[in-house]
Parts: sequence; structure tokens; C-alpha cells
Amino acid sequence: MLTLLAFGMVATFMTLIMSGRVSALVALVITPIVFGLVSGFAPQLGAMMLEGIRSLAPTGVMLLFAILFFGLMVDAGLFDPLVRLIVRVVHGDPVRVIVGSAVLALLVSLDGDGSTTYIICVSAMLPLYRRLGLNPLILACILMLACGITNITPWGGPTARAASALNLSPGDLFVPMIPAMLVAALCVLAFAWILGRRERKRIGLLQASDAQLTEELVGANDPTERPKLLPVNLALTLALLAGLVIGVLPLPVLFMIAAAAALVINYPDLAMQKARIAHHAPNILAVVALIFAAGVFTGILNGTGMTDAMAGSVVRILPPAVGPYMAPITALLSIPFTFFISNDAFFFGVLPILAEAGSQYGVAPEEIARAALTSQAVHLLSPLVPSTYLLVGLVERDLAQHQRFTIGWAVLLSLVMLVAGLLFGVIPLTGG
Repeated sequence: MLTLLAFGMVATFMTLIMSGRVSALVALVITPIVFGLVSGFAPQLGAMMLEGIRSLAPTGVMLLFAILFFGLMVDAGLFDPLVRLIVRVVHGDPVRVIVGSAVLALLVSLDGDGSTTYIICVSAMLPLYRRLGLNPLILACILMLACGITNITPWGGPTARAASALNLSPGDLFVPMIPAMLVAALCVLAFAWILGRRERKRIGLLQASDAQLTEELVGANDPTERPKLLPVNLALTLALLAGLVIGVLPLPVLFMIAAAAALVINYPDLAMQKARIAHHAPNILAVVALIFAAGVFTGILNGTGMTDAMAGSVVRILPPAVGPYMAPITALLSIPFTFFISNDAFFFGVLPILAEAGSQYGVAPEEIARAALTSQAVHLLSPLVPSTYLLVGLVERDLAQHQRFTIGWAVLLSLVMLVAGLLFGVIPLTGG
């Protein structure tokens, strides 16, 4: 019964947000409460929800101050030189703009943090998309696909989880996957070229000089810009990114310090500080509210045991005949699993079960783990991933719109990475 309720809750939630009947915020809060009551956990629901909110609180704080920090950098004009460079390269061509977005995302996302990648790339590229009349969902799609590849780096999260769950070295999982990741990166560039060709056919080339386009995008005499402080802001941003990679302090603390420093450096006047915070408050509120609503959903999903029930039911129905093919089966199962449940729940709860099943047929645990990593592009579309709400908020679109537009490309990219892993021999077709 718990398994049926778990799948029913997920199906109801997805139907509500994909159909546009209610907002994601409402669906994330109301749906799990209703199913939690039906499943008989009424007395424990409050504690479950608080635990889920508590688990996502650091992420909510991090995104709050990350949005504020990068918003201040945009206000101060930090990204204006990058915009000028991009304008000179693309010449108003949709194909060049979208492919350029992919290249930028693949480079920036190497730090393993999707949130900073989204903020930096959207800050640099969205004004150009708007001016050319390009669909912002394309930008969101390309950025997420790029992060789905680089998220596999050992410092990105999933690889560390898989290694910890199976007591393996992260390097043993990651290094053999590099050729498959390179193939996937080329695939993202190909997707960007296809989408760019479609947009060029739809809107054509922009009939404006680079100088005119730069002037329109960057502008002049904006009272919030601080061109003389460009070197200082750049140094502050690079120091922040270095701190994120090195891990000198927890991410929320780093962004809190950086946001406070950015306010003092660029807007020492108290009135201007209040004005900048108020200016970015709507974006911050929209994202952070969704993060804590997602905490309610995950808290009930995990607290009631629905996550374990779903995982166990799927593993139990696998027939013995498919045992030798556990590596590709794991890759295929990870696509829906990492979409509907968190990475923690999948890698620590489901992956060990799949690895144990594979070992009985000669499939090594590291091979099962690599197969499980191929689905991260789809995982990032999950409504349980906090950075997803940041991305859709930045491009000013709904989660459902983003999911409908991107899901096909994300599944295809995951399959490409799986096939590449099979061809390179790092993911076996059958146990040896």
C-alpha cells in the first residue's frame, strides 16, 4: 500500500505542475501532506516536514545570498566586458549565440556548482537572448545539459556520493568516464547548433551593428554601475569561486560574506544598500520559498518510507534473466529514479542494492556506479533539485515549461553518455 501511495503522490504532483493547474509551490506543500494523511502518518507529519526543511536550509541560505551577490555584480557592471566580447563574436547570429552559451556553460560549470553556473551564464547571455528575440527556455536547457555533464566531476556531488555508498575511490569512477563526458559535451554543442538553426530560421539574423547592439545591452550612465571598481569586483568574484572549489568555508557562509562585501564596496551609502536589496528581493523570495517547499515534499517522502518503498518495489520486480545486464539496466533505472527522488536517496539507498545484485553476475561495483552517473542531466530537471528553481526564476519561466522543453534533450544526452560509456568499455554491457 505504501508503494502505491508513493507512486500516486509522485504522479499527482507531476500532473499538477505539468498541467499548470497549480503553482509548483502549492503542489510541493499540499500534495505530500494529503498523501501523508492518507497513509496514516498524521501525527508525525510536522516533524517530517521540519526535518526536510532543516536539511535544505543551508541550500536556501546559499541561494539567497548567491542571488544577491551576483545580482550586485550585474548591477555594478562586472559582466559588461563579457557581454561586449560575446557581441563581437556572435554578430547577431542565433546559432552563434546558442552555441556560445553552450561553450560558456561547459567552461563555467567545471567548478561543479550549478547555481553559480546558472547565475553567471544567465547574467551574461539573457540580455542578448531578449534583444534577439530568442526563446529563454533554450538558454535554460543548454545550461542544464552542460551542468548535467560536469556534475559528474568528483567535486560536483554525485560521484562522491556513489563512491561513499560503495566504498570506492571517486577518481576510479570519474577518470574512466572522461571520454564519455567529452562525447556528451560534443553532443550538447550539437544540440545547441540544432536549436540555433531553428531560431535562425524563425527570426533570422539581427540587422544591427555590433556597436549598436553593445550600446543597447550594456547601456551607459546607469547610476548603479561601478566601472572603476571592475578590478575589485572581479577579484572578489574570483576569490569567491576559488573559495567554493577549495572549500575554505561552507558555501552559505562564503556567499554571505561575499554579498556583504559587495554591498559595502560598491554601495557604501545605506540608502543605496537598501535599494539594491529591495530590487533583488522578489527574485530571492521566489526561489527560496520554493526551496523550503521542496523540503516539505522530501521530508514527507523520506520520513514516511515512501522512497524506500519505491526503490524496493522496482528492484524486486527485476527478473533473474536481466542480471548480467545490470550495468545498462542501472543506467536506465537511474533516469526515473534520480528524477523522482533525491541524489542522496538514490545513491545511498538504491545504488547499493543494484551493486549487490550486479556483483552476483560478475558486474563490478565501480561499473554499476559509473552507469548510475549517466543520468545527471535528467536529475537536474527534478523538482527536488533546488538549483532548478533558481534557473527557471532567472530566465523568468515556469518549472513546467522548462521541463516540457528540456526533458527530451536531457534523456537523449543521458542515453548518449551511456552508449559512449559502453563503447569505451567503462560501462560493460554484460558481466564478465
